[in-house]
Amino acid sequence: MTTGAPTSPYTATRPRRSRLRRYLPLGVAAWLVLEIWLLTVVAGAVGGPAVFLLLVAGFMAGSVVIKRAGRRAFQSLNEALQRGGSPERGGGNGLMMLGGLLLMIPGLVSDAAGLLLLLPPVQKAVSRYAENALDKRLRTAAPGSFGDAFQQARIHRPDGKVVQGEVIREDRPEPGEQRPPLTR
Repeated sequence: MTTGAPTSPYTATRPRRSRLRRYLPLGVAAWLVLEIWLLTVVAGAVGGPAVFLLLVAGFMAGSVVIKRAGRRAFQSLNEALQRGGSPERGGGNGLMMLGGLLLMIPGLVSDAAGLLLLLPPVQKAVSRYAENALDKRLRTAAPGSFGDAFQQARIHRPDGKVVQGEVIREDRPEPGEQRPPLTR
């Protein structure tokens, strides 16, 4: 017996939106407005050509940083493969590439964030925070989720070693079973 208004089947089964999906568009819009406002303020103070040269210099510096970080990551991968191990963790190449990308994006706030990511103490702090957040998220993963798959993989292969081998499967036909001939 029901006494209230009928409930919609969509309200009970629809999952909640995550905070990231809810606030990310608002954050991007606020960031764009801040970048444009700051560019107009600086252009009013020092002039338009100086701001244009500043943006071009940021783009060039970002491309150089990305090129160097990519080259360093490729060299470390080659060295690791030659000695038969895996690349070292905490190289900071990913954060350097992110810093270079932020330098390439036009805007003064993104340039400041990109320059901060090029500093080694900031890289260490950001990587430590990201590792801790990811580890916490994986530990609290619900069964059957993507994070649970990583947890299971860590349980079964904690050292992460790959054993190379070959699987040979011999299918022998049962008595009386005929297979079609192989033709080209």
